[in-house]
Amino acid sequence: MQDIWFLLTPRYLALDFVGPAEALRMAIDEGAPFRLHVAGPARECVSSLGLASLIDPLPDILPSGSLVLLCGTVDEDADYATPEAQQLVAWLRRHITPQVQLATICSGALLAGMAGLLDGRACTTHHSIVAKLAAVAPAARVLDNRIYVEDGNIATSAGITTGMDLALTLIERHAGADIAGRVARRMVLYARRAGDDPQLSPWLAFRNHLHPAVHRAQDLIAREPAQRWPVEVLAERVHLSPRHLTRLFREQAGVGIVEYQQRLRIAVVRQLLQQGSSVERAAEGAGFASARDLRRVWHKYQPGSPGQHGG
Repeated sequence: MQDIWFLLTPRYLALDFVGPAEALRMAIDEGAPFRLHVAGPARECVSSLGLASLIDPLPDILPSGSLVLLCGTVDEDADYATPEAQQLVAWLRRHITPQVQLATICSGALLAGMAGLLDGRACTTHHSIVAKLAAVAPAARVLDNRIYVEDGNIATSAGITTGMDLALTLIERHAGADIAGRVARRMVLYARRAGDDPQLSPWLAFRNHLHPAVHRAQDLIAREPAQRWPVEVLAERVHLSPRHLTRLFREQAGVGIVEYQQRLRIAVVRQLLQQGSSVERAAEGAGFASARDLRRVWHKYQPGSPGQHGG
């Protein structure tokens, strides 16, 4: 039986806790040998939603093989300057050893950084506080725009929904891929993201505008990214001239139509590769003419090669 400890500080972000916790609870339902605990430096802990809970005190002893998860908070500057947060930092210094695995969610990485646990390690956090983590842990190698990063016995994640991605990875590692897959299906997660997937999804990028015709064009491409979308066809569907749509698309979305579709096709390729497809099959499934064509486009937007991103 593996002990898993969620450590909370006052004003913790509710989703940072309940998302991964529910994933792990479902894993227990599916047969995972986990035992969950919720603890912290304050006996009564109030979440970001104002819900108050009585939790256990910080444990005096952690059995070898334990997993500790640190959740983020509403205002890391104020909340992590409290005596409770500093008590937790001191506890982390004493209790996180190579025999204990630590995982942080969102700004929980700052607590690990304050405790010196990230020194010499690769790590990440929510994209809005990457600079803060680099300042708190100058000896760490802070990576931007990552879903999660694992380095030795410590894993860090971007938080919010990515905490669930990290939880599924931990479930797979400690209870097997079959249980992790069943939990993902129960949680209705369309695609499990890998650690090096970008935090800002290409499916959501370039949509921060208000032009309805451009949104309709983006919706058409996003629904069927593998299909050929000549500008004349898109323009007809959104009731604009091809020239007008081309100009509006770049003005409003900040990218051209071809680049937008290429980025979505690369996202499809990544998903197919992580599901076990070969590079050739992934290229075909995403609408590329060939694996060679895929590699040419891949190098515009991604480091390395497609073959390095297989499951």
